Amino acid sequence: MRAAILGSGLIGRSWAMVFARGGHDVVLWDQDPAQVEKAKGHIARTLPEMQSAGLLEDAESTFRRISGAADLAQALAGVDFIQENIVERAEPKKALFTEVERLAPPNAIISSSTSAIMPSIIFGELATRRRCLVSHPLNPPHLAPIVELCGADFTQPDVISRARDFMAGCGMSPIIVKREIEGFILNRLQLAVLNEAFRLIADDYVSAEDLDKTIKDGLALRWSFMGPIETIDLNAPDGVADYLERYGPTIRRVGHSQSAAEPWPEDMGARLDAERRAAVPREKLGDATQWRDRRMMALAAHKRAQERKTPH
Repeated sequence: MRAAILGSGLIGRSWAMVFARGGHDVVLWDQDPAQVEKAKGHIARTLPEMQSAGLLEDAESTFRRISGAADLAQALAGVDFIQENIVERAEPKKALFTEVERLAPPNAIISSSTSAIMPSIIFGELATRRRCLVSHPLNPPHLAPIVELCGADFTQPDVISRARDFMAGCGMSPIIVKREIEGFILNRLQLAVLNEAFRLIADDYVSAEDLDKTIKDGLALRWSFMGPIETIDLNAPDGVADYLERYGPTIRRVGHSQSAAEPWPEDMGARLDAERRAAVPREKLGDATQWRDRRMMALAAHKRAQERKTPH
């Protein structure tokens, strides 16, 4: 298959590596042509690191499958799958997809990487909206395999199935969002944790540093290989029903207090930024991002090795 990446920033260049890793030819396009060259340079540096980590068999041949396009028509010529990654606003996406619909092959799947905008908003005015969906990844998708596939009422089921098979063949772990909902699944879970974290910090129960420790040295250790439902299933002698019988009243009581809590204060951004910039100066954020990616590479390699030993 041939895939087009529209928008060659952080997510777009990561998708390019995912699709090329899956054996597909990939063409990069961006409204700023310089971004395409920057993306290719980043990819050329990253693929050998992935190979060293055991996440890729042949960095050189993978890179050869990635090319750039001078214009949108060239990018879309003969493609089977289109992944858009431009600015997270509905109107620019809608304008781009109007052009995409005009130029793309009639059977190509059209997909957006949006984090929260529902597909009915982005694609609703297109004549061929039946082939459109959202494919929302975690950042960066070449290291985090989850991808949420969400169509609208007008999306054909076969399009969702084809997208799921395509993503799975590229080494991703696709899930199906059965009905449209703002934020989809991943971000709604993430935002639930963030909202509670902000309230606990704002009400002076815990520092931002200790809040992060609670996740990375606690919950995340289990959540890196088990979901929350799997987790509670193993946290009571007779499984999940036993867990809810034991702890259900507490879960409901705490949940009520969370839903009734005051929103976090407007100065939360400045407060958290001051604490985080003391730990990681602004000029070191790029280095910290590279550190994150190396840690994610190591974790991905470890998880891949352990998956063969997982009991079923």
